[in-house]
Amino acid sequence: MPTSSNVEKCGKYVYRIRKSGNMLVDAVILSDWETLDEDAVEQIKNVATLPGIVKEAYAMPDIHWGYGFPIGGVAAFDVEDGIISPGGVGFDINCGVRMLVVDGLGDVVKRQLDTIVKRIYEAVPVGVGERSELRFSKLDFKRVVTNGAKQVVEMGYGNVEDLERIEDYGYIPECDFANVSDEAVERGKGELGTLGAGNHFIEIQEVDELYDEEIAKRFGIRKGDITILIHTGSRGFGHQIATDYIRTMRDELKEHNKSLPDKQLINAPFKSTLGQAYYMAMNCAANYAFANREIITHMIRKVFKNVVGMNVRLVYDITHNIAKVEEYEVDGKKRKVVVHRKGATRAFGPDNPQLPAIFKSTGQPVIIPGSMGTASYLLVGTRKAEEWTFGSTAHGAGRTLGRREATRELTSEHVLESLEKKGITIMARSKKGIVEEAPEAYKDVNKVVHMVDELGISRKVAKCIPIGVIKG
Repeated sequence: MPTSSNVEKCGKYVYRIRKSGNMLVDAVILSDWETLDEDAVEQIKNVATLPGIVKEAYAMPDIHWGYGFPIGGVAAFDVEDGIISPGGVGFDINCGVRMLVVDGLGDVVKRQLDTIVKRIYEAVPVGVGERSELRFSKLDFKRVVTNGAKQVVEMGYGNVEDLERIEDYGYIPECDFANVSDEAVERGKGELGTLGAGNHFIEIQEVDELYDEEIAKRFGIRKGDITILIHTGSRGFGHQIATDYIRTMRDELKEHNKSLPDKQLINAPFKSTLGQAYYMAMNCAANYAFANREIITHMIRKVFKNVVGMNVRLVYDITHNIAKVEEYEVDGKKRKVVVHRKGATRAFGPDNPQLPAIFKSTGQPVIIPGSMGTASYLLVGTRKAEEWTFGSTAHGAGRTLGRREATRELTSEHVLESLEKKGITIMARSKKGIVEEAPEAYKDVNKVVHMVDELGISRKVAKCIPIGVIKG
């Protein structure tokens, strides 16, 4: 348990760190305090010192140490006098999760599972630095990062009906290719349609339990259905954009950033030329990630059609690691703010005007995956999240072991044996990656989901358990 001063327990899973020192607002931790580490707690306190922050800085139940902001950190900054921070977004811009559902009998899929896993592994390049067989000219690449999923659908890599089932309809118009470096373009062009490594995965699952049958039915989900999760983001393209702007902010805004409690919190005033340049480039990376997941979906659909003759529908695609301009009531007034969600998920409730008609009555779908070998959850956003946490909830289980710690404490043989006992088929590029992403390296996702459900910042709809995993 961290030893932090000025901490008050305000309710079950709610801890408040009163502002002190250079903190401009309180920090609120939504978790069981015992699972937190001191470094992550210090990071959310540091976030509370940044210029223009409003209301409170939040830590979701999956909080753990990250670059600058903790992963699981949420903070909003006034658009007029606040900032935008690459460390508050992350290097993998719009790392997100997409859920698909298979139209067909689960038993048929399970009988062909080994073949399906093998074919997906062959179709989708996985691993560090893997390149795609798809080739895009610089002009076509510019169109993709400007128009996101909409563009690759027009190119034949997806379905038009997918777009309303993607956060922001699969593209963010506030982007400008002129703010992207040539190095980022070169890194990104060859990686569209690739999964990557680290915690990225494709997972085939079975719907094990329904908590809200009516909403599940509206989402087209039934118990026993086969679902597929795709977890990946903007690959080297987003990483290079983050790297470029961190370097530029350090070089050009030394006076502005001279009093930071942590140099990884480097930032620019949102309305400044540099702040707007990063924002526009970041959105190019977000559009890239939407397009990337749409292309991978296209590849998976072809595998299922060829192996079992079944169609695959998109349930929803959500975004993590992004800064968005949104409007909320703060201190009794409507204010436009730049909401940073670093390893956190947007969770708008019913009737939110930004949701498409198909989700107006339910609220936004939310997907919280576990680690390989554990459950994943489909939830919905709530009005309480909009009123309290800037429309945000958790994004996953959250690490308890760093990657180096995991490789010291676990072996690939142990992890593979454990997965085999659970009846889970896995194909991965490296044994090291299997160990780094072992279930033992993460918090209990069931507990994380229980907390967000009990806190009321998202509500459980369905639980899925893995049967097949593809990793880098």
